[in-house]
Parts: sequence; C-alpha cells; structure tokens
Amino acid sequence: MTDSRKKRMSMLDSLAAAGSGSAAPSMMSTNRALRSARNAVDNHHVWELDPGAIDDDRMRDRLDPADVIDLRHAIEQNGQTVPILVRRHPSEPDRYLLVYGRRRLEAIRQSDSVTKVRALVASLDDSAAMQAQISENMARRDLSYIEKALFAQELVEQGFGNQARVAEVLTVTKSSVSMAMAIAGSVGRELIEAIGAAHGIGRPRWEALSRAIDETGADRAELAALAERVHTEAETALVRQEPVPEDVSVAAFEAVLKAVSASPAPRRSTAQSTGKSAPAKHPITIGGRKAGSVKRTAKGLAIDLDEPGFADWLEAEAQEVIEELHARWRTRAED
Repeated sequence: MTDSRKKRMSMLDSLAAAGSGSAAPSMMSTNRALRSARNAVDNHHVWELDPGAIDDDRMRDRLDPADVIDLRHAIEQNGQTVPILVRRHPSEPDRYLLVYGRRRLEAIRQSDSVTKVRALVASLDDSAAMQAQISENMARRDLSYIEKALFAQELVEQGFGNQARVAEVLTVTKSSVSMAMAIAGSVGRELIEAIGAAHGIGRPRWEALSRAIDETGADRAELAALAERVHTEAETALVRQEPVPEDVSVAAFEAVLKAVSASPAPRRSTAQSTGKSAPAKHPITIGGRKAGSVKRTAKGLAIDLDEPGFADWLEAEAQEVIEELHARWRTRAED
C-alpha cells in the first residue's frame, strides 16, 4: 500500500477517533460505522468535485446557523485538509449526495478562490448513509441536548427505526431517547428553533421549561417571538460593538424560562369556580387489586399509578404504548 493511499485511508479513521479521547466503550459502534463508510469508499481515492454537483438532502441535526466564515478563511489559506464524504446520486449521473461534511462544503461554496471540494465517494444506500451521518455527529460530540432530542425525534418520524433502534445508534438508553423526544414534543420545534442550540442547558432545565409551559398554558408562539427578540437584540448590540452574551441561545432560553415562570397560573375550571364537583376519578385495577386511577381533565386524561416502578416503565414506553392503543382504537372505529 502506497504512502499516499495510507494517508487517505487514515483521514476517515481520524474522523472516527475525533473527540473520543481514550476510546470510550460508548463510541465503539460509532467508530465501526465510520470505518464501514471508509471501507465503502471507491479505492480510497480523493476526488476534486464541483460543489454545485453535490446535493444535501440529509436531515438537519444542528440548530445553529451555518457560521462557516472562519472555516472558509482557513481553507482558503491552508487548503481543505479533510475531505467530505459523498455517495453517487441514485438517478442523476455526475451528481452526488452529501453524507457528511456540510460545513466544509458550505465554506467552499462561499469561497471566491476555492472552486473544488475534495471528497471521498462511497457506495452507500440510504440506511448506511444515515448511519454514517449519525456516527459522524456522535464522533464530534458537540451537539447540544435539545439538538440530539430533535434529531432523535426526526429519525423516528422519518422511519429510520423505533425508539429502541435510535437509542442503539445514538449509544444511549431507550428511556433517555423517550424522555428527550417527549420534552422536544412538549416544547415544540418552532420554540426550540427560536431559542437555538443552548449548549450547556441539559435535560433537567429543558424538562422544567416543558413542565412550566404545560402547567401555565403559555403561548408557544409568543415565547418563540421573545426568543427571537433576544437574538435580534444581540445582533444589534454586536453591530454597535456593545457587550453580548457568550451564548445568545442560552440567554434566549433563560428569557423564555423566566417569562413562563412569571406567567399566572391557569384559570380555574368552570366546575371549580362555580363550586361544582370536579370530574370523578375512576379506579384502575390490575389482577383484581387497585393500581391507580384515571380521570378526564380540562386538557385531556390524567393517569395516577400506585406502583412507582410501573410508572417509570410506562413513562419510558409511553410513545410506543400510546401508538399501539391508538392503532387498536382506530381499528375498532373502522370496524
């Protein structure tokens, strides 16, 4: 094997090892996926492609705008060190689909002096390409909690697999995927995108925001407008050379959480204000023994379970359980 070929083969190995430090066990499946992508590369040859011949139809995995100015300058001064990975377009000759390397591709597209992008061309189907994209994201290890939550949600919605499959690919537990998707669903994509990546804001605080929105009935559109104002004010301050928060998305999150926390409690229901009795609780029994209760509320249905272990399990499995029950209900309705 020539030195040149060895060097080219090592490029994807470097990506596979990026951010992994001492090769933690949770990164092993990620590294294998990237090496599988490398092994699919045509003779490990680095091609010089027209950036305009590369389409990017991948699922978005980041919330931050593509800030590639510094990267563009670096490539213009020092050249493109690491190639991107593409695969051939299934129906259009001489065109390619991006697997990963979005920022590098965008930096070169914006450059006036660099006209070709260095790329490895792999033979990958849709599933393998998606696996490589996910693995490369995990290797970078710089996605925020809410970015990962939205990415997991989109993977399930786009049919990549169920929560268990997504958890396996992301090297996390199924319960953490279920919790993340529940939080993302409760807060809502529009509000999350208005806030931004919010690096450093983890599950507990996003969960607190989700709970506060549900409890107060806050208008998500108004909260999104508030978050966007924080970003706009920061941009204006930057132009005026005034101090701005280190991470504007974190400042936007804090502003939204503060606004929700200051919101008045939801109005009491008509039954409460008129002195009428609240909806009755209906007991739930399992094996002839009382196991909890269920009742209709102003917002829907509330279930109380006496056994904590079962409640924890149901919380983790809620998405699939509800989908199964909904399918049974639809079948009965159609019958």
